[in-house]
Parts: sequence; C-alpha cells; structure tokens
Amino acid sequence: MGVKKSMLPVEEVLKGAIEYVPLRVGAPRSSGMPLRIFAWVVESQLIGKVVLAYFMRLNRLPQMLCDTAIPDSPMFLPEYPDETIGEPATKVLASDLGAISRVDAAIECLPSYISRSQRLGDGYPFKFWCIRDYAGAYRSGRTTPMEVAERFIQAVEDSERLSPPMAYMISFDASDIRKQAAASAERFASGSPLSMLDGVLIVVKDDIDCLPHESRGGTQWLHKYREVKTDAACVARLRECGVIFAGKTNMHELGMGTTGNNPYSGTARNPYDTTRYAGGSSSGSAAVVASGLCPASLGTDAGGSIRIPSGLCGLVGLKCTFGRITLSGLVPVGWTLEAVGPIAANVEDALIVYSAMIGSGPSDVVYSKPPPPCLPLFNHTSFQQLKLGIYTDWFTDVSPPEVATICRMAVDRFCERYSSRINEIAIPELEELRNGHLVTTGSEICTCLNSIYKYGRKSTCHETRVIIALFKQFQSSLYVSAQRLRRRLMFYHMEIFRTVDVIVTPTTGVTAPFIPPDAISTGETDLATHADLMRFIVSANFLGLPAVSVPVGHDKQGLPVGLQLIGKPWQEATLLRIAFAIEELCAKARRKPAVFYDML
Repeated sequence: MGVKKSMLPVEEVLKGAIEYVPLRVGAPRSSGMPLRIFAWVVESQLIGKVVLAYFMRLNRLPQMLCDTAIPDSPMFLPEYPDETIGEPATKVLASDLGAISRVDAAIECLPSYISRSQRLGDGYPFKFWCIRDYAGAYRSGRTTPMEVAERFIQAVEDSERLSPPMAYMISFDASDIRKQAAASAERFASGSPLSMLDGVLIVVKDDIDCLPHESRGGTQWLHKYREVKTDAACVARLRECGVIFAGKTNMHELGMGTTGNNPYSGTARNPYDTTRYAGGSSSGSAAVVASGLCPASLGTDAGGSIRIPSGLCGLVGLKCTFGRITLSGLVPVGWTLEAVGPIAANVEDALIVYSAMIGSGPSDVVYSKPPPPCLPLFNHTSFQQLKLGIYTDWFTDVSPPEVATICRMAVDRFCERYSSRINEIAIPELEELRNGHLVTTGSEICTCLNSIYKYGRKSTCHETRVIIALFKQFQSSLYVSAQRLRRRLMFYHMEIFRTVDVIVTPTTGVTAPFIPPDAISTGETDLATHADLMRFIVSANFLGLPAVSVPVGHDKQGLPVGLQLIGKPWQEATLLRIAFAIEELCAKARRKPAVFYDML
C-alpha cells in the first residue's frame, strides 16, 4: 500500500521556492461519430468507469487529491478576513439603497459625457454606442425606444439569414419587446423616465430567469422540469430601472464548456470572425453586445463564463465577489463558484448595469459578510501607490506569444502613465487549484442535476454527457479534499494581496479558436482548447474573488485580446477604476467587428 504524500503547512510553502507547472492535457479532440461512441462507452456500466479512470490518471485530474494528505480544514464557501480597509477614490453606498438610486449614483461617478461622434472625430477608429448615448438620443427626441426596438428585432431576424447564422438567441419574443418599448416610450413622452437605463435593451443568458421566457440552460429539456415563476433578482432590479429585456441568449449547454458550441440551439459566432467561437458559456450574451445590438447583457460565471467570451469578443466582463449579487433566480449549477454579472461594450456601461444589480442574499450576509458596496470615481486618476502583481511564468504561458506581449504592453503603458508599480509574485499550487475547482464544479453540477438528469440525458448533447459521466466519478471525499485546498489557496492569495493591490493576467491563453465544421452538428470535446481558455480563470471562481476582463488590443489576425484584473475581496470599484484607465489608454486600438449593427 502506497503512502500518501503530505502537503507542507502553508507558511512553509511560502518560504520555499515556488515552481510553475504548465498544464498539459493528455486527451485527443473528438467529434462526430467518435464522440458519440465515446459518450456511449463512458456511460456504459460495464467499461465506463475503467475508461474514465484511465483518462483521469492520464491527466492527473483527481489523482493529486487522492494521493495527498492535506493538513488544512475545509472551507465550503469563500470566507474572507475581517479586514475593512477602505478603497481610495470610491463612493460608498448604503446597503439598502434602491436600484434606481444606485444607478443615479453610478452616473455621478462618471466623467463628463462625450458623444460617440465627438470621440470618432478625435481620432478614435471605432467606438460602440454606450448607455448614455441611448439616454441622450431618447431625451433629445432623436429616436425612441420603439424605434430602437424595431431595429433590434429586424437585426436579430436578419442575423439568422446570414451564412453562417449568428445564433445569438435561444428565446426571442418580438411582441414582448414591443410591449416593453411602448411602455418606455410613454414614460419619455410624459417626461418621466425611470432612470438612465430606461428604454435600454439588454439580453439575458439562458440560465437566468426572465419572464416571460423559459430557462432552458442551453438544453432541450431543462424547462420541462424547472418552471420560471418570477424574474431573477438581478433581472427584477434592472427592470425596476426601465430596462427592456430583449430575450434569452445562446449558451454552451448547461454552462459546461468554454467555446459556446451548442449543436441544438446553434453555436453563437464571434462578430470579429464568424468562423470562430464567441467563447463560453455566455456566448450569445457576448456576441450580441459585440455586434452592437445592445450596450450590455447579463452572463453567469462559475468557470470564466463571463470573462472568456468578453475576452474573445473584445468586451468588458465583470465577475463580482461571491455574495455581492444574489444568485436567486439562476439555474443552479455551481452554487459556491458562480456569479452573475454584466458583459458590456465599455467599462462605464459595465458599472451602470452592475450598480443596478448589486444586492446580497440573506445567506450571503451570514457567510461572506459583504461590506456596503462602493462605486469607483472615474475622474480620480491617481494610481501612484498602486501595485500590480504579475507572475511572469504564468503570464507568458500563452499561445501565440503575442497574447502576453499585447497584455504586457497595456500594463506597461498604464504604469508609465500613472506611475504605478509592477511587483513580481509567485502563486503556489496552481495545479492543485485547477483540480480543486474541477472537482468542486463537477460535484456541484451533478448534485444540482441529480433528480432530473435521468429524464433529459438522452436529449443532452454528447459532449455534455461525457463531462457529466466524468463528474459522476468524483466521490464525496474528493469534494471535501477540494474544499481543504480552497482554504490553502485562499491563504496564499490573501498573503499576496498584502504586497499587491491587483493580480494581472491575460484573460485567456489564446484568442478565439476556429469552429471546426464537424463540431456544428454533434459538438466536440477538445480539452486542450478548454485548458488554454481557462488557464487564468479559475482562481476568481474557486476563491470568490472579483475579476474583470478589459480589451487591450488585437492579434495579427484581428482577433481581440483581453487583460484580466483579479482583485481583493469586495473591491470591484478598484478593478473598474483601473479597467477604465486601461481602456482609455488602449481605446485607439479597438476595431469595428465584421458583423455590426448600428442601433442609433
């Protein structure tokens, strides 16, 4: 009988040399008939467990957890030190402030409004319409919510006639959009709009409840066993501000993928290159915004599902601290990892939408003890005391290398402009972090689907069936071991945050991957691409930390490159303030997508 390796106490780990171990996946890509056969094999009671056990050993997926004695106690939900250090250049909001008042407060934090035409006249090659552009157009009478709604409806219908179709939406009701737009237009006609968001169209990922739509989670069957009776809390708050909800967007089935491939509802295309993935799992939410159809959308993020598509589509994606926004009304697939947040064309729109969504649930207050929310003051551009942490071996583990080069150039420009400092850091046990996140994700998804998956399995795509078969191999002891790792990794990150304010990485290790033709109808398993897209993602989910992706340029093929900022618990305001400054420095590098609809 082998002896388990014992992990060192965390204090000793930090005293020693920390070696970066690149992730290399030992699994071939599969699609079509081979994928169907593989799904049948791994679901087989006779040989499935043997095949999956070999695959897991090959990739050391849970092996490290099985073979290692972990000295730390489990942390089943993210818990943070009781260190209440105020954020500089922020506005603190009362916890009981309503959504409309929070939006008003966010508008006060923004710099003076400069119209899109003025920005283009100042030498900017391209700029998306922003929420304040829509608000100004409505208030001046240049257009109405009804006219914008009609343009949106026409554009979505036209997009389905493209070759290939853009596959933005899963649920789309033109009559409901017109009804909401008419109510908004009446408010403007009477001089009583509800907020800056009144009349602004926003779309919602298909795992967020939004009446009158069903929540399918990208499947063909989930809605049959889960009835939508009310809006999700985040949707209700935005609706209170006058938002027009324009439908449910496409997504990777059950959120179990990073590309957005969905053989049933269609694969959302990247507006910068329609032969490439938009990224997942919030693929449709990102593609809609990048195409100019809406200034913002809602996504969810249990393993990068906001930040990955934002990075691949040249957008801003905010994943907030665990417990900052209640998950009430979301399809539950990863309750200790997930966050709901905005995907937007720019940082100021992400802030406006985020401000309306803020609000913790009762259980969040018990566990994570959220402090009152803060909003960033964008006019305060003093970053002289700011320290950015970069783990160079990790930062440069990308393909192609220009991803890291573009990201590092953006960081260097920021530091040169604002006299900020870069500190070299090292993060221990990144391989263990990936294993802990995988086991936690898989165990929580299987638990959430346990009572209903048997009814929908045969209607589930083969990629998802393979993943669920793998997840079902994780035993309860592995889940507890993963939570013991969570405590270790939380300690390491809190120690790192004593020396830096923000950890900086590329958002993804690659730019948008090609969509293989053979994956359109059957889906695909491609764990190497999955690993490349998730390389820098999972610490924010496993530890519940806030993170934002901001566009910083394009590669030689014209594909967007995103930079990720990971912050201290509850410091979304600091992340957004830094992201806004970086966005401004890189604004002239932004390009118009190949597929773009002008709504104004």
